[in-house]
Amino acid sequence: MNLFKGYIFFGKILLCGILAWWILPDIGYSQSNSVITIPRIDGPIELDGKLNEDAWNQAISLPMTMYLPRSGGEPTERSEVRVGYTDEYLYIGSRMYDSNPSKIQSSALERDSGSPTDDFFGVVIDTFNDNENALGFFVAPGSVRSDFTIFNDAQGSIPFNISWNTFWDVVTEVNQEGWFAEMRIPFSSLRYESSEGEVVMGLIANRWIARKSESSVFPAIPNDWGWFGHWKPSQSQKVRFANLENKRPLYITPYLLGGFGQQHELNDTQTAWLRDDQLTYDAGVDIKYGLTSNLTLDLTVNTDFAQVEADNQQVNLSRFSLFFPEKRNFFQERASLFKVSFGGPNRLFYSRRIGINNGQEVRILGGARLVGRVGGWDLGFINMQTARQGTNLPSENFGVLRLRRRVINSYSYIGTMFTSRIGEDGTYNYALGADGIFRLFDDNYLTANFARTFENEGVNDLSFLDASRIHLEWETRDIEGIGYNSSFSRSGPGYNPGIGFEIREDYTRFGNSISYGWFTNSEKTPFINHQISLDGSLFLSNTDGTTESAELGPRWSTSWKSGGVLNAGPGFFYENITESFEIFNDVFIPSGNYHFYGFQGSYSSAEASLITFRTNLNAGQFFDGYRFSNSYNLTWSLTPKFKIDPYYEMNRIVFPSRDDRFTAHVGRLRLRYYFNNDLSISTFVQYSNASESFISNFRLRYNPKEGNDLYIVYNEGMNTDRYSYAPVRPLSATRTILAKYTYTFNY
Repeated sequence: MNLFKGYIFFGKILLCGILAWWILPDIGYSQSNSVITIPRIDGPIELDGKLNEDAWNQAISLPMTMYLPRSGGEPTERSEVRVGYTDEYLYIGSRMYDSNPSKIQSSALERDSGSPTDDFFGVVIDTFNDNENALGFFVAPGSVRSDFTIFNDAQGSIPFNISWNTFWDVVTEVNQEGWFAEMRIPFSSLRYESSEGEVVMGLIANRWIARKSESSVFPAIPNDWGWFGHWKPSQSQKVRFANLENKRPLYITPYLLGGFGQQHELNDTQTAWLRDDQLTYDAGVDIKYGLTSNLTLDLTVNTDFAQVEADNQQVNLSRFSLFFPEKRNFFQERASLFKVSFGGPNRLFYSRRIGINNGQEVRILGGARLVGRVGGWDLGFINMQTARQGTNLPSENFGVLRLRRRVINSYSYIGTMFTSRIGEDGTYNYALGADGIFRLFDDNYLTANFARTFENEGVNDLSFLDASRIHLEWETRDIEGIGYNSSFSRSGPGYNPGIGFEIREDYTRFGNSISYGWFTNSEKTPFINHQISLDGSLFLSNTDGTTESAELGPRWSTSWKSGGVLNAGPGFFYENITESFEIFNDVFIPSGNYHFYGFQGSYSSAEASLITFRTNLNAGQFFDGYRFSNSYNLTWSLTPKFKIDPYYEMNRIVFPSRDDRFTAHVGRLRLRYYFNNDLSISTFVQYSNASESFISNFRLRYNPKEGNDLYIVYNEGMNTDRYSYAPVRPLSATRTILAKYTYTFNY
């Protein structure tokens, strides 16, 4: 009965979306720059990195301008970038001349390494011309590819998703003049909107010279937004393709998996550990079909993610849940379309709710995913079915419907989202959301988001706002001059997004930041820019209006021409703890009111170096005690084939008045070795005394071409605290070894 009601409710939401689609008019907008036509080229092009075919002479040439370290200046090294297309492919060729070719840096052989340690060249393509989302295609001198999606107009700390992959080819050549690259991107790998055979996209070309920390771009984008400003879709050059036919690719990717698993469980009398050995074998299939040039359907049966690397271990020193990023490839394409954000990690849809429960994998029986654009609307749809797990977790159906369109101008959007989570035991949870982002003037943006949830144990009266979520934010995105950000959020006591993520419950938040930034514009200084800010936030309880948390402090950040970045500042903190909570083994924060001061800082060395270093510091008072937290991360490219990436984090917490203290350690080590571009091995080991675990992961990957993969994976979890328990824990908690093979049939 509840399932039937769910489908009725889903149908109503879908009907409302269709009515909005039909009623809402197209409001005209003007592009920020002129549109240039990309020429169609004739004649064969052999991908060999030489650019010596006659067809390249028919391609259009793109002039490059320096972005870093001197915005708008003349690049110190010459680049020739050409773009053309045929019925099937988009071709990009570039001659990156270099006065000292022996200094060209190429230290990686792994796809998607995407490190500023290497020289690289690439293009950013806003395929839907929406000024917010784009695809990146980049290559290093050793023909190592990186492809990724860009979202939120390249705003934020990490506004891209490196986990996304598609089909394309590139070949490079390093010679006495520099290094050359030839890219061939199938139009079938791009989703775009066509009007009578004409397609308009946004295009950015970007070259990076690692040893000089120098970036050049086309078009001439000013350095007004920081490092990722040269990838902003809103600043791209609009380009036109004429007589471009729709592409409808079909990819069928079956997989086979087999292996062995081992775990330990207590016997019925809880007096001894018993080892359980299991053989594992499985099969499944993923299908990707281009319904149109701008609409893609993904189907999956018996979905498996055995090759996905384990999450990084984290230490939680708060009373709130930790957020982990999505790494599974099925959820990657146009993932930003499904993001309805309420500030920070809070969101209406969090894909890790599907197939993961309390950190443990839940079998996904199958599902479908539809993304693209229809009639001016961005459309996203997900429906997944998970299997029953034990007696506590029923088989569940997860549904998401997302609609979004551009309004008012080319930088403003409105949208709606509906999510559903329906269990075979009759439980259900629905959420309905609406969001908008509006560019008001210059670089000033207003964000307005709202959501309402419904569930079988909640109050389902649409007029009852206590099951709702509101977020308003006004911000300026330019890092030069006076900047500001002001936000308001409210989460009602009955708000519960069944497949979303929320850090807190039942609160109201006010947040403000004011800043001033300036560029040095001097040849003598080692700095590019500075920014000072005053940041504050206030969390109030909806129940009685009391303050739950507050934070206020100044901050200074600066970046060097060499590539280094420094952030630092003191802070004042207030916490009202109504219920004590555990932060470490048998160490609690008692209830009470706490005022304390601290200092936070971070430093990153030049990413262009073969050895990069990052550190974070958090020190000072901490509730009724003191804290000293420090982390160190080193990335060392020993050779183009071998990389080492150690990480260490130490959290020393002392409460003198209670004679409580502890030190939480986290250690991680990644070792990666690449025999060539196709064959690699990686080892990832982690230790955390907070979770009393030592986790190791070994992966061998053979990837002769896109969509054709062989993985051999070994995982083991070990107990580090064995003798504090009775009976004594076994040394090995879990152990698995798996082999997985996938092959893609392209039709």
